[in-house]
Amino acid sequence: MDKLFDSPWMLRLTALFLAAALFLYVQTEEKRENENGASTETDVITNVPLEVYYDEDNLFVTGLPETVDVKISGPPAIVLKTKLEKDFKVFVDLNALLIGEHSVTIQSENFSEKLNVSIEPRTVNVEIEEKITEEFRIEPEMNKRLVAEDFIINSMIANPSRVTITGAKSVIDSISYVKATITGDKGINKSFDQEATVKVLDRDLNKLDVRVNPEKVKVKVEINEYSRELPITIKEIGKVKDGVTIEHLSVEPSKITIYGPKATIDVLENVVVEVDVSTITESGSYDFAVALPTGVTKLSQEKVIIHADAYSEPVDTEDTDNEVESDSNINDSEGN
Repeated sequence: MDKLFDSPWMLRLTALFLAAALFLYVQTEEKRENENGASTETDVITNVPLEVYYDEDNLFVTGLPETVDVKISGPPAIVLKTKLEKDFKVFVDLNALLIGEHSVTIQSENFSEKLNVSIEPRTVNVEIEEKITEEFRIEPEMNKRLVAEDFIINSMIANPSRVTITGAKSVIDSISYVKATITGDKGINKSFDQEATVKVLDRDLNKLDVRVNPEKVKVKVEINEYSRELPITIKEIGKVKDGVTIEHLSVEPSKITIYGPKATIDVLENVVVEVDVSTITESGSYDFAVALPTGVTKLSQEKVIIHADAYSEPVDTEDTDNEVESDSNINDSEGN
């Protein structure tokens, strides 16, 4: 049985049967009404699309509803047929109007002469303005409360980063924000991509009646652990070799970014790098590892460069020879 109703021919025959049944019903009702005298039925067709005729290339119209309601009264068969087939249209023709504000009447056509037709609203106030198109940069936004504890929004990048917006000149001039809002559940702790609808707002955050191209953009959201940038402090350990003098030590970079729980990170004032001065024998650059502070999960880099100003003092060979000769004499005396 299922295969029978899946057949395209069976669907066509069913549609033909229903159309014929509707036709016969309407004909029967019209005949009965003619025989028994006229009867009237009233119905309302809601959300009927409103067609608008104007110079769309150069003008922009505001104030028109997208849909209207149409109330029809007349013979029941014609009311039913009109409601089912919807082969009528409602429209406004603005081609003869100049730029400015106007009160226009909504018109209709293709209704049966036997019907009384009323449209709600019947008249509307419209404003016709010059159409302009401008390019705007998108501002991605996201509620920070959606991010998990000890994580932060590092960056949000929209692709494309700019959109073209078309509308009435007065409306374009009132644009203050072009937003792409990211949504999600609480507890976000990793980076992600999301498609977002572009919203165009005035300075009071009212949505503006404009056309946006593209209407949606992809936003890349980078989520990282909570972090802070702290200065690096040098702590000298070990003992300078004999004959070596270290005049100055400096570190590159001078700051480092640390990651971890906010409560731990916020109490730290600096990051200490231990420099074993016994390894420094002359001026130059040396690599030293950065120890991970307690509670910190990671650093922006594991090593830093220590620049040293150092020199070795020359050894006095004459004194050394005298010391060696003196030691030799002492040994000879002891031998005798």
